[in-house]
Amino acid sequence: MAWSTRELAELAGTTVNTVRHYHQLGLLDEPERRHNGYKQYEVAHLMALLRIRRLVDLGVPLGQIRELSATPAANQALHEVDAELAQSIERLQSARAGIAAILREEVPADVPAGFESVASRMSDADRSMIHLYSRVFDEEALADLRTSVELCDSEVEAEIDRLPADADEATVARLADALAPSLVRSIIEHPWLADPGSRLTGDRASAGEALAESMKALYNRPQLEVFVRANARALELAEEMRTAGEQPPSDVAD
Repeated sequence: MAWSTRELAELAGTTVNTVRHYHQLGLLDEPERRHNGYKQYEVAHLMALLRIRRLVDLGVPLGQIRELSATPAANQALHEVDAELAQSIERLQSARAGIAAILREEVPADVPAGFESVASRMSDADRSMIHLYSRVFDEEALADLRTSVELCDSEVEAEIDRLPADADEATVARLADALAPSLVRSIIEHPWLADPGSRLTGDRASAGEALAESMKALYNRPQLEVFVRANARALELAEEMRTAGEQPPSDVAD
């Protein structure tokens, strides 16, 4: 019995191009050709192709298939493949969880992971900064930042988002005073927010520079001034409350 390339591919549940690719890689021996020039595959070729397809289905890289055999070394290779598959499954499960959260909250698909529930309270600039935060802060710090977003006064935040580049001094001062109280509780509950640089990961100098440059690019001058003043005032209030042994009101962000 002999088969053409197309017939062999169909029997093995693959494609003609895949069979040809295996020939190029040296995984599958080239068969003899008939008098008309067409390849003539035998049972041995079919069995070899089926074995290759089995290893491919298991996730074994094509570059390792020739070396794989029923030896301890082969078992080690399979252990490595299994570990890679476990990581892939974890990534896929995380992606599905993210998609579910995005669909549930009805928010843009590019919302930073873990911030789906508060995405509606953030501007495009805020979401962009969170994406950067996710690269320079650890998971615990990101969880604290998410809590901080939840505590912020959404009406004040919305007004800051709309703040024009030519906003006057009185408006900047008013918004800074309005924002500061909602930052106090976050600073008291998460002291590292008073010195964010202490929680940067990797190259702190590079990360700090990226944060500073991104802030300047994403927010206008009055918005930045509001943030600076509000943060300074919140630090003062937090220190005063610590000294007096007081706690911030639970409804500070309401």
